[in-house]
Amino acid sequence: MKDRIFDRIRRRNRRKRRIRKKVFGTSGRPRLSVFRSNRYIYGQIVDDHKGITLASAGDRSQGVAELFDSKKKGKVGKSFAAGKLLAAHALEKGIESIVFDRGGYLYHGRVKAFAEGARAGGLKF
Repeated sequence: MKDRIFDRIRRRNRRKRRIRKKVFGTSGRPRLSVFRSNRYIYGQIVDDHKGITLASAGDRSQGVAELFDSKKKGKVGKSFAAGKLLAAHALEKGIESIVFDRGGYLYHGRVKAFAEGARAGGLKF
């Protein structure tokens, strides 16, 4: 059982490294990195040249409850709202265009909802 869990993490890290070879954030077009745990989802916009985080948000952030879409339920709805909140933070700082880094996760479910929320909030990618 324990080996299966570590194997899953190892496979995700291999996918993550493979993706990061191609996806790189610049100051003109920073990278939106997504982390998904079993309970929560987080996203941060990173400038890889300078090595700094420009904006971040997660489904535990303040303001997610106001953006929560009643059509989408549970964790998927919170992920969508967190993406919208991150887009609002990014637009305040003048970031309009980004590169999406799914972090080795499948573009499905909560990760997809987060990306769609960021697009609905006004980010282009």
